[in-house]
Amino acid sequence: ALTSAACQPAGPLTEEDIAAINSLGAALDEAALASDWGALAALLTEDAVFMPPNTPAVEGRAAIQEWIESTGLVMTEHTFEFTHVSGQGDLAYARATYTEAYTLGGVAPAVEDAGKVLGILHKQPDDSWLIAAWCWNSDLPVPEDDSGPET
Repeated sequence: ALTSAACQPAGPLTEEDIAAINSLGAALDEAALASDWGALAALLTEDAVFMPPNTPAVEGRAAIQEWIESTGLVMTEHTFEFTHVSGQGDLAYARATYTEAYTLGGVAPAVEDAGKVLGILHKQPDDSWLIAAWCWNSDLPVPEDDSGPET
């Protein structure tokens, strides 16, 4: 009996898991609004992967924090909301939406964006959840490029 119980699949996420994941989203929002990249990095697993648009993947909590800091990113507006969360045991995936306004390196005007996120989250031994993988992209159309050949 003990052997068969050990082989049972992990159960679905609990209401407590969903609440903790939503709290993670609120903490992400708070860190981004404060441009507190150390606080944001604390929401990641040590081996987390960020997959930003138009940029190679960035691997590892420290490397992700360094990458964000190197951009000079300053958030002036940020809203984040999980729209779907599912998973089993200590693994979850989530879809989310965001809106934001930011500057890079203090250069004005602020860039405004809205988009979507797909993330993988991992439950920790203390029952908190951290981001293991994060991929996002904009819903806005690609700006027209004036540098191409005239037709």
